[in-house]
Amino acid sequence: MLEVHQFPCLSDNYGYLLHDPASGETTCIDTPDAEEYLAQAKAKGWTITQIWNTHWHPDHAGGNAAIKEATGCTIHGPAEVGGHFPLDHVLAHDDTVQLGSHTAQVIDVGGHTMGHIAYHLPDSTLAFVGDSLFALGCGRMFEGTPPQFWDSLSRLKCLPAETTLYCAHEYTKANAAFALHADPGNDALMEYAREIDAKRAAKKPTVPFPLARELETNPFLRADDPDMQARWGGDAPHETFAALRVAKDSF
Repeated sequence: MLEVHQFPCLSDNYGYLLHDPASGETTCIDTPDAEEYLAQAKAKGWTITQIWNTHWHPDHAGGNAAIKEATGCTIHGPAEVGGHFPLDHVLAHDDTVQLGSHTAQVIDVGGHTMGHIAYHLPDSTLAFVGDSLFALGCGRMFEGTPPQFWDSLSRLKCLPAETTLYCAHEYTKANAAFALHADPGNDALMEYAREIDAKRAAKKPTVPFPLARELETNPFLRADDPDMQARWGGDAPHETFAALRVAKDSF
């Protein structure tokens, strides 16, 4: 069984080490803070053998060079990473990457950046989604278009509902405030927001989180819901998504 080691780093990032006890392999999911990743791996007694990048931003791939220099690991990620940081193997939608005997399926989730990818490990019912999807939110649309980003979120919506999602930032409390504004009267959302407040008051993480709950409560995943379309406008889901994204950017 795969082991996920989660730890805070930088100001609001989460770092992840994914370890396969059978093979002894360990991959970094993104590399926001090389020093902290190396320290965490050492404390666990794990040897970093790979890096799986989700996109090119420095708080996701900025530690590639230092970790590779320290460990000799192999770096996998979308082509966009190679324009900014070290990259050994380019991954694109429908590719796979291995950690021991475990296979991760690569999903195109472009929109936050053009080449953003996610890693889905179906046998372990988990996915690492970077900045494409957050608990009760989604990434800012820095490079993509609303139709592209909605298509990306639709691919994540199609994963098994029991999938556990690991995103890269602790943004959930702020996302909940906007979600309550965007989707008032959603009882499941109001309960979720109360739980988030309690977790953050206790300084506990809100990540990871189940996809099933996001499907009920995340306004960006609900842009195809008739009630959301009536409230936010748009004849197509990507138009409703665009209206929500603009509203969140100025909320």
